[in-house]
Amino acid sequence: MRRSIPLSIVLATALATVAAPIRAQPGAATSPDVEPEAIAALERMGNYLRTLKSFRITTQTSTDEVLDNGMKVTFSGVTDLLAQAPNHLRADVTSDRQQRLYLYDGKAFTLFARRVNYYATVPAPPTIGELADRLEDKYGMEIPLVDLFRWGGPRASTAQPTVATDIGPSAVDGTTCEHYAFRQPGLDWQIWIQLGDHPLPRKLVITTLTDEARPQHTSVYSWDLAPSFDDGAFTFDPPPDAHQIVFAEGARP
Repeated sequence: MRRSIPLSIVLATALATVAAPIRAQPGAATSPDVEPEAIAALERMGNYLRTLKSFRITTQTSTDEVLDNGMKVTFSGVTDLLAQAPNHLRADVTSDRQQRLYLYDGKAFTLFARRVNYYATVPAPPTIGELADRLEDKYGMEIPLVDLFRWGGPRASTAQPTVATDIGPSAVDGTTCEHYAFRQPGLDWQIWIQLGDHPLPRKLVITTLTDEARPQHTSVYSWDLAPSFDDGAFTFDPPPDAHQIVFAEGARP
């Protein structure tokens, strides 16, 4: 049996906090472990991300799983996501264990599992945010990088960092960044934020503290803020031999 990082919880806790407005807590302002500059950097990044109307983001990920004997094994993956606010989304996910295509054209949502050649389509609400909520509530399912569309919203985490530190300048794939480190209950996480007029997240490392093996999840982000696309990018054209199935409510497909 493997113990994996519960990413649906980890990312919702860490990433949603990254971009949600940080609310003052009693004593937080005077805590020597919480640097105001680090909190302000998160707020700047969150405010900027909420202004994006269309973008393409490619993420390279590695995720640890822990075997019963305590050994850690790492699985890699790539997510290529294209979004146009408020109602178009395409995400292609390829990992060591699965290959998925997510498509949303403002009217319908389709999930296509390429390796097994199955797909399912359901009617969809009019915005990406509403789609994310419906998929989670009705089908127990998350769209890739869902927290990009929830920053500052009602489902964003309200957990507060107990440690927030500006580590200093760094670079991610040749992009100059500032490196920050944070701690929340059960999690240590680091983020590299691009310097300049476009404070984009460029790298994220999450360490789970509740497992003695300290498994990690790492994501490296590449951004395109002026992607080229047409409406066909969000439309599903099933292969001739693909099999249509139905989503089971309350369960992950």
